Amino acid sequence: MMSPAPTLTLNNGVQIPAIGLGTWPMNNSDTADAVTSAADAGYRLFDTAENYENEVGVGEGLRRTGLPREEIFVTSKFNKKWHSYDGVHRAFEASTGRLGLEVIDLYLIHWPNPEQNGYLDAFRGLRALQESGQVRAIGVSNFLPEHLQELFDEGLTPQVNQTQLDPTHNRADLRSLHRSRGILTEAWSPLGRDGGLLAEPVITAIALAHARRASQVVLRWHTQNGIVPTPKSGNPRRQLENISIFDFDLSSAELVALSALDVGASLRYDAVAFGH
Repeated sequence: MMSPAPTLTLNNGVQIPAIGLGTWPMNNSDTADAVTSAADAGYRLFDTAENYENEVGVGEGLRRTGLPREEIFVTSKFNKKWHSYDGVHRAFEASTGRLGLEVIDLYLIHWPNPEQNGYLDAFRGLRALQESGQVRAIGVSNFLPEHLQELFDEGLTPQVNQTQLDPTHNRADLRSLHRSRGILTEAWSPLGRDGGLLAEPVITAIALAHARRASQVVLRWHTQNGIVPTPKSGNPRRQLENISIFDFDLSSAELVALSALDVGASLRYDAVAFGH
């Protein structure tokens, strides 16, 4: 088994691995296999959600690894039907039942769904779970600055905001807001979609200069910017490639060149109108 990835410290002192395994859209069987092989490669952060319908697979994979519970960091997220103080507690009980765990390391509101006007109460429910020790860290996913500001106005600050992010959607304004509040930025779809990002000439040139794969360059851009990426892969070779990024550094000029790939393209989903 490979050595685990380094960790970062959340604003409540909890340690989170600097890279994780994404599991959407794998089914339970594929997820269990992916978690098992990823653990062998050194992954300790495993990202799932109620909506992925593979929490059972994550739990099964974790049991197969034989790793001590304290070495594992599990993230899950709950859907909009639970956006209330009591609803979050019911969602938690269902997720822990599927995972076969008593504690979730990071529990997130999956989408803000602002039309429901319920995420403030949901976050208060999260905070109660955290205060009771059932959740170690709490946060949000896909929240825009205006959604975060509503939390701040109520004296509420998440540990994490997980969002779509890659060099072509580098979310500089959102990340700046996160830094000002001590919120860690986590990235879903960190390698883009359909392989287009990895074919960008800037990325392939930097990869050639470092004798690395394009995916490794992109993931290193994330980690050197303090972003925790969660690339999805069920392929053991690719999993190992994705986590083998902490033994080289991109230069300041290379980091700037990668960030310059952001030309303002739209995100995949509109967090005001979309959500589950």
